[in-house]
Amino acid sequence: MPSGSDTPPPAVAGRGRRFAALVRREAPRTALAVLSGLVLALAFPPYDLWPLSLVGVAALGLLTRGRTARQGSWTGLAFGLPFFFLLLKWLHVVGWDAVFGLALVQALYMVLLGAGLAVTSRVKYAPVWAACLWVTEEWARDRVPFGGFPWGRLAFANTGSPFTPLAALGGAPLVTFAVALSGALLAAAAVVLWGLRRGPGRTVRAALPAVEAVGLAAAVTVSGLLVPVHTDADDRVDIAVVQGNVQRPGMDFLGRPMQILGNHATATEKLAADVKAGKAKKPDLVIWPENASDLDPFRYPQAYDRIDEAVKAIGVPVLVGALVNHPDKPGYVFNQGIVWDPVKGPGASYTKQHPVPFGEYVPFREQLSKIITRFQRVPRDFYPGDHTGVLGIGPARLGDVICFEVAYDEIVHDTVNAGARALVVQTNNATYGRTGQPEQQLAMSKLRAVEHGRAVVTAATSGISAVVAPDGTVTHKIPEFTQGVLEASLPLRDEKTVADRVGAIPEWVLAIVGLLSCAAATVIGRRGRTKDEKGQQ
Repeated sequence: MPSGSDTPPPAVAGRGRRFAALVRREAPRTALAVLSGLVLALAFPPYDLWPLSLVGVAALGLLTRGRTARQGSWTGLAFGLPFFFLLLKWLHVVGWDAVFGLALVQALYMVLLGAGLAVTSRVKYAPVWAACLWVTEEWARDRVPFGGFPWGRLAFANTGSPFTPLAALGGAPLVTFAVALSGALLAAAAVVLWGLRRGPGRTVRAALPAVEAVGLAAAVTVSGLLVPVHTDADDRVDIAVVQGNVQRPGMDFLGRPMQILGNHATATEKLAADVKAGKAKKPDLVIWPENASDLDPFRYPQAYDRIDEAVKAIGVPVLVGALVNHPDKPGYVFNQGIVWDPVKGPGASYTKQHPVPFGEYVPFREQLSKIITRFQRVPRDFYPGDHTGVLGIGPARLGDVICFEVAYDEIVHDTVNAGARALVVQTNNATYGRTGQPEQQLAMSKLRAVEHGRAVVTAATSGISAVVAPDGTVTHKIPEFTQGVLEASLPLRDEKTVADRVGAIPEWVLAIVGLLSCAAATVIGRRGRTKDEKGQQ
């Protein structure tokens, strides 16, 4: 061939044609996967269309059915990336590149899920293995990397559905399993019905497998309604939750120093004035949110004094959210809930155990900060606590978890088993106000209430502050970006649920079964190919 020719070599041209043919062939399936991922995202708050979680699961099962592991991987990516992008769009406050980056990392788990669904789709009882694989995917994503990121679990889309009571038996993993099993059974029914669309096989007997699959899916869906959810209180305590509000949402919500603290102190003093005037009942304790004190009260006397004034005014213990400098490690800070007594001052405290990577601390800070200058906006790293947050606050023994910790099974489970009679979620969602993130976090509180049979109090700087009863219903709420005080009679309970007793055992069992199903399906597939090859010889 002349050296000046623009004609590509035959081998290159052949690869190009094959690639173009592959793109044309896979484009419809890829487009359906993208659409299905978006549909699944609509099952979560703030949209709350929980039946779409079944549709999303069924769609991914159908799109990966009968495919190779490699093809299933691509479908999983095409499904997972738009799903997480829409689910996590609240992170656009930081930057749309952050949304895409986190969505891509999370979608990599869907790559593995898609491969697993494809491999197991050819073996008997495929819907069961598919449901286990959904649990396996969440099990891995909740732990790796940097302690995991549990957002987007199927259970968190079903905090007000017939599946919800199952949380009292096996926690969020059992809810995910049931949702995935129902969706996979619907997919199996669709396959049977599609096969009947033509030919003489369209008989009632041929349609029976589809009817059975739909019946099983319906039975699994309503099975949660048979689970008793105990809500009787052993005793009660009167609480007040203060939502001081912020001046503006976004990355710079703090404003000037002492501003957020002043908001919460002023709202507490107004409550004290109402109590004195007989307009409000005096609470047994008061709860402030995460970061209610924007200055370390042990380092800045003005912050200490302002808190102390407000606590003395109301005359009952206050759980204060504050950032406290690490006493021995310069550059590190504790994210704490501090019990502040009107007589004794600050006492017992809880330090957040699971700081958010890249939000509250920067892994590999020295290297990454040179590349991504945005990390300089996280000037100090949060130092993790080493114990659960069971605190005696006035007459109540409450379990404190801070912000995103409500998403992690182990932290909440350990807190309840350590003796918490109700749960408090101190949170600061001001950065993500009016983005849907506060609704997603409140949904997690609703699931935790049912899972542990405990009332859950969410105290937020700018909202949504709420009280969730042990049956998962929201009984009190303060809207976003409203200064207010929520007063409620909080039920306290000592009885533990089955989920409290079994802990992570159901999740580990289901996750391991999911992995074993992939291994078994791979072995069966290889044996089948070997027999075919021998038969052809």
